[in-house]
Amino acid sequence: MPASKVDRTVPSYAEASTEDGVAALPKQGMPVTIITGFLGSGKTTLLNHILNNAQGLKVAVLVNEFGDINIDTQLVVSADQTMVELSNGCICCTINESLVDAVYQVLEREEKIDYLVIETTGLADPLPIMMTFVGTALKDLTRLDSVLGVVDAETFGPELLKHSVYGNQLTYSDVILLNKTYLVDADKLDNIEREIGLLKSDARILSCSLESTSDLPLSAILDVGLADTETYALSELELSDHLVADRFVSIPFRSDRPFDLTKFEHFLMQQLSENIFRAKGILWFEGQPQRYIFQLAGKRCSLLPDPKTRPSENQLVFIGHQLNPLQLHQQINNCLTGQPVSLLCT
Repeated sequence: MPASKVDRTVPSYAEASTEDGVAALPKQGMPVTIITGFLGSGKTTLLNHILNNAQGLKVAVLVNEFGDINIDTQLVVSADQTMVELSNGCICCTINESLVDAVYQVLEREEKIDYLVIETTGLADPLPIMMTFVGTALKDLTRLDSVLGVVDAETFGPELLKHSVYGNQLTYSDVILLNKTYLVDADKLDNIEREIGLLKSDARILSCSLESTSDLPLSAILDVGLADTETYALSELELSDHLVADRFVSIPFRSDRPFDLTKFEHFLMQQLSENIFRAKGILWFEGQPQRYIFQLAGKRCSLLPDPKTRPSENQLVFIGHQLNPLQLHQQINNCLTGQPVSLLCT
């Protein structure tokens, strides 16, 4: 790592930065917000909402993905010099040296950063990540402001609550954003709030639709000062083994050949494993000059035109448990056009 420009034992972040419409920032320690939430809940959409409405606030972003292909980073609206990727692993499951180093990269920048937002993988347990900011030297240089938990209202239910990480994401969230509420009726929404209340009685719950939100001010989610850092500082940091316990895997796929749209639709409708919780990618279809952003969460999927110019290739990531990589690779290969020469990631 390059020579440090920051004394890692002495607080150096002392100036506040304010902008009209943005909450005043603390006087000491770079504020940090962690975005958590299960696979496909809307974390990247929330991150884009923050970046699009920062109103002059200089926000640095750390994005963690579970897998070898970092799709989310490519979809963040401001993937510039203020973004650091943490890919190929869940930062709650490995000792957080990579996370600590990434935070120091932000702190050591010549251009002052006002705020740090971390988007975790959908399989991350928030507690070890939170502990990184209250149980290491970073506690003198940063201030953990809050954990934002994003919940997909449509997919919320007992099946997801069976996974320990899902419950932990709710338990350690200071603000819970009920996303996609337009997809459920009032009775289910009331039931969701009751269930969340059993796990987190003092949670601040906000209903929203992040895809089209204009009624979620940043003052409701940033610089809210809700993190109970004193309690977390007394906790013992333990590495999570939830990926092993739940047998979650990430299966990446690349190809320099286009998909046949009809074959790909057949794969989604007839062959897709029920054990796939999440899929996302940037896709290239035969005869189409532009690329398409593919999102799948549970039984809901979308395919939207990509406004950016991309290379002529397909990038896909599937996340689930107890998956058969060879079978999935073969099924995806069958959707390609031309000669069967794949660029599979193993």
